[in-house]
Amino acid sequence: MKKVEILYEDEEIIVINKSPNTLSIPDRFKPEKFNLKSYLENRFDTIYVVHRLDKDTSGLICFAKTEEAHRSLSLQFQNRNVTKIYHLFCDGHPPESDGIIDEPILKRSDGKSIIHKTGKPSQTAYKVLQKFQAHSILEFELLTGRTHQARIHASHIGCPLIVDPVYGNRDRFFLSTIKRNYRSGKNNEEQPLLSRTPLHAKILTLSHPTTKKRIHFEADYPKDLKALKNQLTKWSSIK
Repeated sequence: MKKVEILYEDEEIIVINKSPNTLSIPDRFKPEKFNLKSYLENRFDTIYVVHRLDKDTSGLICFAKTEEAHRSLSLQFQNRNVTKIYHLFCDGHPPESDGIIDEPILKRSDGKSIIHKTGKPSQTAYKVLQKFQAHSILEFELLTGRTHQARIHASHIGCPLIVDPVYGNRDRFFLSTIKRNYRSGKNNEEQPLLSRTPLHAKILTLSHPTTKKRIHFEADYPKDLKALKNQLTKWSSIK
């Protein structure tokens, strides 16, 4: 069983720092696969889903323990009263160091979402946290909550995620991409430095369902993103 990092828990809510490659809810075709909702139900009985993170996405996710808490949190997300900030490891550099991406997103019948004038209004505030020679770490505040919004808007400004087979350029990222004269061991095939979308739900701020006080959470990067940042800093820093 996977280790689950619970950052906060009371009688109303649970906040977790989700590890990458972990399902938020049961898989439709293989419900027996490990997922956070089933894990929490085994521990706390009734659990209500407030929002979701994609399997590859790491970071902060909140669940409710009661119907009242679920109703309160769901309304906060619906009314955009929740602050959701993500960190993205991207190709390239955006044209400006900060700004607003205001591009409508349309979900197609094949499941892929695209920017299209008939799509739903979608806004993301961004700023550059760190630049490397050919990559950057961006901070996105999602002002709306469309499917794959961060990935689509990042690609739109010329900065797709370092690994993103749908909206980006590759399905794996290798150290040899940034390290000059890289040599793998004799007769050894190079292993990827990263093989999932480097998207991390870093900050979550919301109002507690009972006390109504604003509560703020931050989640550390998982090991793979720490390693990626270290290698980018070591081999790809801008001098």
